[in-house]
Amino acid sequence: MIARITRALIFLQIAIIIGLYILLRDYFLITNAPLAWILSISAVVLVRFMLIANTFLIAHRYCSVLPAELRLAWKAAIRVALQEFWASVLVTSWHMPFRAFPGAIAPKASVLPVLLIHGYGCNSGYWHSMRRHLVQDHISHKTVDLEPLLGGIDDYAAGIDKAVEYLCRESGTAQVIILAHSMGGLAARAYLRRYGSRRIAKIITVGTPHHGTALANIGIGINSLQMQWCGDADHGQPSEWLRGLANSEDAATRALITSIYSLHDNIVAPQLSCRLPGAKNIAMSGIGHMALGLNPAVQALALEEIRLVAGRY
Repeated sequence: MIARITRALIFLQIAIIIGLYILLRDYFLITNAPLAWILSISAVVLVRFMLIANTFLIAHRYCSVLPAELRLAWKAAIRVALQEFWASVLVTSWHMPFRAFPGAIAPKASVLPVLLIHGYGCNSGYWHSMRRHLVQDHISHKTVDLEPLLGGIDDYAAGIDKAVEYLCRESGTAQVIILAHSMGGLAARAYLRRYGSRRIAKIITVGTPHHGTALANIGIGINSLQMQWCGDADHGQPSEWLRGLANSEDAATRALITSIYSLHDNIVAPQLSCRLPGAKNIAMSGIGHMALGLNPAVQALALEEIRLVAGRY
């Protein structure tokens, strides 16, 4: 579904660009065709950039208090915003609509297989960049699309269980590793609550709002309501659903989880919402939310965590 939606949005943007070109040519009498095209394309690009910039502004209102040495100077902040904009364009205009993939079973795998779970409003195409490393390292992997799009996070557990069983069966292993971005990490935890950890050797979450995010307050869908952070950064609390999820977990469950996150996330705010007590927490700096899964340092950390898992063939 997401692939069709993102393709439609691409065609809509192309139609808007053509419409702006005609408007500039016929009503504003800009006879220089290349200039009219540049202005038309720039207008659409500017709107997309402003949407990304707005997430940083909202996140700043709820941002976690950081030590002075971890705060970004304005030049670094602009660089993070531009990188996040590029990651957003690449993922939503190329990877998600055209590069979604089911996965692959490596014939000479040396580590446990990996189940890739995307986040809110995405599909398997989000992991296109990471997939290249998995193929290169001969790591079996599979993706799962979280459906229904705006359903409750608990609704995704059955699909995850089906994908886990498929990976175990096809790769000949008793367990798998889950690598999940954003809401996908919460879906993985919901899977554990329902099905247990028998099949799971490790869960690696990337930019997951384990305690909720204020930006979910302006989202749509049951899943968005479940991810809400209610209140300001200092005195807020997770949604009732998130509190119930946390109360269902014991120390053994938390020990399975590694949370990789950015202190400058523009979607998860407060950013320390990604810290999960009892889990292994790895903080990064100067990376936006969408850019996390494409960042070479984050990918290297995820691969290192995958290799550290004791289970081998």
